[in-house]
Amino acid sequence: MTPNLRGSLFMTVSMAGFAVEDAFLKAASRSIPVGEAILIMGLIGIAVFSSLAIRAGHAPIPAAMFTRTMALRSGFEITGRLFYALAIALTPLSIASAILQATPLVVVLGAAVIFGEKVGLKRWLLILLGFIGVLIILRPGVSGFSALSLLALVAMIGFAGRDLATRAAPPALSNAQLGVTGFIMLALSGLIITLVTGRTAMPDLHTMGVLICGAVFGIAGYAALTTAMRSGEIGVVTPFRYTRLLFAMILGVAVFGERPDAPTLFGSAIIVACGVIILSQNRRRR
Repeated sequence: MTPNLRGSLFMTVSMAGFAVEDAFLKAASRSIPVGEAILIMGLIGIAVFSSLAIRAGHAPIPAAMFTRTMALRSGFEITGRLFYALAIALTPLSIASAILQATPLVVVLGAAVIFGEKVGLKRWLLILLGFIGVLIILRPGVSGFSALSLLALVAMIGFAGRDLATRAAPPALSNAQLGVTGFIMLALSGLIITLVTGRTAMPDLHTMGVLICGAVFGIAGYAALTTAMRSGEIGVVTPFRYTRLLFAMILGVAVFGERPDAPTLFGSAIIVACGVIILSQNRRRR
């Protein structure tokens, strides 16, 4: 198996894991407050990744976690996880996931503005077209518009900021240590929602089982994502992030009875096409 094939397969597995995690979280939020559900899943992930770090002889929370860069990354990740969790709990899973697919476009835009990377006219046009795809999904100013869809938009900006900050993160951090950090941010997001809403409820055995299953798929997805990004060429592996949209739409239809309308499907196709073209251009340029 070549490194590119290995990375592509792990990226696909990762996106499937995250999509299933989202579905379990959405299901659990029907029985208990969404903040509490996120908090429990975050604590489970912290426990698992901390155990893996200790087993490997690493500190779960090393000193490198407290650098300015990691603090900035953590702030963006809290924003992304907080608003995306609210989005998948309060809006259709397929729409929230579709909007999230614009993250690579925002990363390219941020790299040009913040890091001074050269972006040609063609890529600027593709970025603009991708954002038009987001607007088609959101439909501001028309009867199909839902203000709650803006939650996924804010989440997308948060995740893009996290990815940009990751470029300057200490490379010595292990996969397990990064997992601890990621799930700490998830738990903090749940805690923030719980403190703001003041709503809690004792989960029954069925709901607890749903949360554990969601955490397991989330942990597996995070581990597969880390492996994918360390295998093969980024320009080859990254486009497989878009498989998350396919998995999310299948789960939305099969589990929650969602029916994505024509504008959502059309806008999603535009976003994915623009992202894949930009990434393929990056690969050819390298």
